[in-house]
Amino acid sequence: MELYSNIIGEGRPLLILHGFLGSGDNWKTLGGEFAEAGYEVHLIDQRNHGRSPHSKEFNYLELAKDVKEYIDARSLKNVILLGHSMGGKAAMTAASLFPNKIEKLIVVDIAPKYYAPHHQQILKGLKAVDEASLSSRGEAEDVLSEYIKEPAVQMFLLKNLYWKSKGRLALRLNLDSLINNIEALGAALPDEYNYSKPTLFIKGENSDYISSEDRELISKHFPASKVVKVPKAGHWVHAENKKGFYQAVMDFS
Repeated sequence: MELYSNIIGEGRPLLILHGFLGSGDNWKTLGGEFAEAGYEVHLIDQRNHGRSPHSKEFNYLELAKDVKEYIDARSLKNVILLGHSMGGKAAMTAASLFPNKIEKLIVVDIAPKYYAPHHQQILKGLKAVDEASLSSRGEAEDVLSEYIKEPAVQMFLLKNLYWKSKGRLALRLNLDSLINNIEALGAALPDEYNYSKPTLFIKGENSDYISSEDRELISKHFPASKVVKVPKAGHWVHAENKKGFYQAVMDFS
């Protein structure tokens, strides 16, 4: 599958994989900063997200194969792969399966363990938006606010809106596939998967996605890993403490 990406800067390739219901655009500001620091930053839209192709298949094996195909198509060498949340699971899988393609791995606020599905309300809200006949962003906000109360979450989700035709808004997401495959989103990294090259796990200080009990599991799959805590940040580490997050990545890479 030929993934869409926005490539910024020149230098060592830094591939960034967004989280569930996001897109590469979420990383534009930080991507620009990494590019200024001497990296060729690839802001990738994963399948069923952003401007990338849609597919009925949606699981971490497929997402990992997409990454390998992307690297091969561009003959990229010395790659650093960074992924947040769902993108972190996809990055762990890709590094484990194709270690010769990836030199360093950065996983943002996700562990290799199983997570129970917890996006049902968000998906219901997006489904309502998708099924409504919308002609303005305000109308979309009104529909979504019936399901999601937090303005920051609403704003993040509505970044998926685009003008499908004149006067007609739609979502870029392949919502049906994401809903049908929601169980795959929480899947644990298979026991036999491991990656022995340098790996950084970045945890938001106020997030419960990585617990102290997860350290042993992380070490088992990623023996050359370390966990760094970014203060004053939750699950959206890169947005909530951009400076701290940037420093953690630069210290490692």
